[in-house]
Order: sequence, then structure tokens, then C-alpha cells
Amino acid sequence: MDLKKYVTIVEDWPKPGIRFKDITTIMDNGEAYKYATDQIVEYAKEVDADIIVGPEARGFIIGCPVAYALGIGFAPVRKEGKLPREVIRAEYGLEYGKDVLTMHKDAIKPGQRVLIVDDLLATGGTIEATIKLVEELGGVVVGCAFLIELSYLEGRDKLKDYNIRTLMQY
Repeated sequence: MDLKKYVTIVEDWPKPGIRFKDITTIMDNGEAYKYATDQIVEYAKEVDADIIVGPEARGFIIGCPVAYALGIGFAPVRKEGKLPREVIRAEYGLEYGKDVLTMHKDAIKPGQRVLIVDDLLATGGTIEATIKLVEELGGVVVGCAFLIELSYLEGRDKLKDYNIRTLMQY
């Protein structure tokens, strides 16, 4: 299936010059959403993942159905102040400043094989911070899966030591 047929390009959003890749038109098409999910499920089986980790919010949308299909757990990565128990944190750079991601301190067990799932690989900053959190807890990142990769932003370069699977590239 050509998933690009189900991605809507929104011109000049969120600011002029940006061609936003809207995945909600994959999600609202049952056949396309199932196909994309199944592709990542197969990848998770290949890398023998024990648990899925996804950064908010679209990582939840992609990662939760993968975890469900495999009968394994899902651990969320959230912005600071969103998780109710003890967390670890990782700062990462944004275009104009820094942000912080957090994860529950007990979300990953040492040695667990982790597949990180998100909708988009752009500059790689969010996933780099997510990897840092997983590894700080003793998890082993066995792969990173994305619906879309914006290859011109070279995010893959930040993740060169990790196995990456993307379903579409722009």
C-alpha cells in the first residue's frame, strides 16, 4: 500500500514555508491505519521487542496499537509535569530553546528490549532524548520506527548507532 496517498500535505502550517505532513488522514482510514500499524508490528517482531515506548502525543497514537497487537506493554514519554510518579528527565534542543521529556523511573526494566515508535523522524532531537531516558533505565533500544522520515532534516544522523525503520520518506 502506498501510504503517501493517505498523508495530507498542509501548506504553510504551522508557519509560512512549512509543508506539514498530516497523518490524521491515515488514522481516519481504517485500512491505511491498520496497514501502517501492521508494518510496525512486523518490525517489532523482527527486533524482538519486549516493550514499546512512544513520546507524546503522536507516539501514543502509533505505538499503543502496536503494543496491543503484540500483547506487550507501552511506556509513555511525556513533557515535564505530565507524569504523576517519580520520573527521570532529559533535556533536548528546539529551534529556539530547550524542552524536557520525562519517563516514569520504573517504566523500563534493565535489559528490556525497547522499540521506540513515533509518527515522524525530523531532526531527531525528540528521539535522541527518548533513547537517553530508555538507556538511563537500563533498557536496550533495539529499534526506532516511524511513519514518516523527513530525510532532508538529517535526523537519522543523530541516530546512526540505532536500527531505524520508516514507512515513508520525504
